[in-house]
Amino acid sequence: MKLHLIFVGNKFIYNKALKEYILRKIEQKFDFIDSIVYFKESDNSLFLYLEQELNKTVNILIITSKQNFSTIGKLICTATGDNQVVKDNMLIPQKSEIFNDGSYLINHIDSKINVIRIDEMKNMPEILMKNINKNKKIYLFEEDRESAILLLQPIAQTYDVDIDIVEMIKGWLVINIISKKYGNITKFLSSSKKLLTKKIIDTDDLAYYIIDVLSKNNKKITFAESCTGGLLSYFFTSTNGASKILDGSLITYSNDLKENWLAVGKNSLEKYGAVSDVVVKEMSEGALDVSHADYSLSVSGIAGDGGVTEGKPVGTVYVGIRSKDKHEEIKLNLNGDRNYVQYQSVLYAVKHLLLIDKDMFF
Repeated sequence: MKLHLIFVGNKFIYNKALKEYILRKIEQKFDFIDSIVYFKESDNSLFLYLEQELNKTVNILIITSKQNFSTIGKLICTATGDNQVVKDNMLIPQKSEIFNDGSYLINHIDSKINVIRIDEMKNMPEILMKNINKNKKIYLFEEDRESAILLLQPIAQTYDVDIDIVEMIKGWLVINIISKKYGNITKFLSSSKKLLTKKIIDTDDLAYYIIDVLSKNNKKITFAESCTGGLLSYFFTSTNGASKILDGSLITYSNDLKENWLAVGKNSLEKYGAVSDVVVKEMSEGALDVSHADYSLSVSGIAGDGGVTEGKPVGTVYVGIRSKDKHEEIKLNLNGDRNYVQYQSVLYAVKHLLLIDKDMFF
């Protein structure tokens, strides 16, 4: 059943951190959100929209503030012919079958409505709606989307599943597997792994998976970042358990710090420039030396207009990947704004980390 998410309140439009926190919590429980709609407190079209949604076969998750919590309940009661009553010190619709502090669930015809109240600097109450969809997410590397469809679609038909394939970057695909009535995701996955040896990672959270693999193998990683400004470190530290595999990393924007902190040669910087394969090679080497880690990733590039030089336009990025016994440097020509270039750079670094030690990660 589709999930429709409705935010009611100005804070969910303008408070980006609060909104992202709520979305993370929802995405931990549901595979995807089919639609997201925002309403300000003063928007008179909310009632009509709710009335239309309640007549569909959908799951509706309404996020609102404490200030608007009872108003939403009143609108739902008007649309469903119900009355509000006090339960557990909350004024909520009488037909609420399940309720908890700051959250209640209603069944209406073929729909389920879960209303949740949350304000700034508060924990999000429990999502009472259950996810009954049978989905699975996996990652496929070193294949393009067209090839993946040709290879995996026959297996999907055999085991009665649908597949939705999205390209993150070149050579990195996310595949959402949806079980149909007689679907068998386990057998689909087993056959796919046999066909695509050491190319598939079966996990919902890639950062957690990498942390777990490194930890189990008693390995550590470090980073030397320039244009990504800590975003590569954040890819891992935003996940629980990162401290098991990361003692620290370095953000070296200036050439002086590249020299002093990472032992990048002054001659290398003058001859090749900070955005070069030579420099990211020395950055990854310096990071490994100073941290005594087992793997290092380095990034240097031009994410915005300020660093453009002749022959190196915006989107020129070099990534260095290093283990104890091998290293690789790659050049990227990326498109997009500053933030998207930074994000793509991180993904390429993570992808090549996995590929530099396929025996361990796959």
